[in-house]
Amino acid sequence: MKPSRLPSYLALGIGSLSLGFSAIFVRWANAPGSVTAFYRVAIAVLLLAWPFYRRVKTRGSLPREGLRFAVLGGMFFAADLSLWATGVVMSGATNPTLLANTAPLWVGLGALVLFRERLTVMFWAGLLLAMAGAVVILGLDSAQNPCVSFILRETAGAGFWAFPKKLFLSSVRAASFGLGTLLGLFAGVFYGGYFLITQRGRETLDSLTYFWPAAASSTLALLVLNLALGQPLTGYSVPTYLNFVALGLIPQVLGYLSINYALGHLPASVVAPTMLGQPIVTAILAGPLLGEALSVWQALGGVAVLAGVYVVHRSRQGGDV
Repeated sequence: MKPSRLPSYLALGIGSLSLGFSAIFVRWANAPGSVTAFYRVAIAVLLLAWPFYRRVKTRGSLPREGLRFAVLGGMFFAADLSLWATGVVMSGATNPTLLANTAPLWVGLGALVLFRERLTVMFWAGLLLAMAGAVVILGLDSAQNPCVSFILRETAGAGFWAFPKKLFLSSVRAASFGLGTLLGLFAGVFYGGYFLITQRGRETLDSLTYFWPAAASSTLALLVLNLALGQPLTGYSVPTYLNFVALGLIPQVLGYLSINYALGHLPASVVAPTMLGQPIVTAILAGPLLGEALSVWQALGGVAVLAGVYVVHRSRQGGDV
């Protein structure tokens, strides 16, 4: 690692750790996912409004191109947050968080097509290893998948002619169990888009001057979404509001400012795989805080994720990292 890149990698680690708390706060908030997402970014916008104003006053007018990327990135982030938070409310902290972090797949493809970044075989091998480890640590093997278990239970003992019908009906019912997980997958697509857009926006804006317009754009988009869905924004309990504040302070302000800083100094195709640390932190915290125990196989999966991230970093050191 080049010494000059140490602060960037440190910021990346802090961001990943902070974001690992996100699903915990969402579960504790016990509110609709889109509402939780709204308060998460709205609180961050309020907290950083004065520092943003001071920065703009010192720097002068901001580049229009950078602002356009910030607004667009904020819309992608709003879609990511609302889909992921809703998935966590529906299906728990683990599976939606994993699938929301499939963003490296979309970032890698997008960086290859849009930015012409050269991604070596070593990069893809490390990425696949990291993703495989993430699957293991979150217990997504067929034996533990509730959808698969439900289908096997419903079709057990069915005769030859009855089996196709039972398989179809049980698959339809099982799909409803995995809706939250599916929302997590969709969130991953928008998360990847956010990374790619942010990489371009950070070419002309620093962390704060990019982050605040993006968060303001997300807040407006989520406000419109909640009004359209008829979701109440008031009337929640004190613990719920406290978790809203925690989401705004820790994952949103500390977490994403750190990530935005890293994106300004490291390629998106390196930042995104490292973000797989988020589901690792979530899985570890989910044991004592949400009653989701971490098994030996899940711990081994964590080792695979870290190994994959190391391979990804090594693959990029010959290039622009």
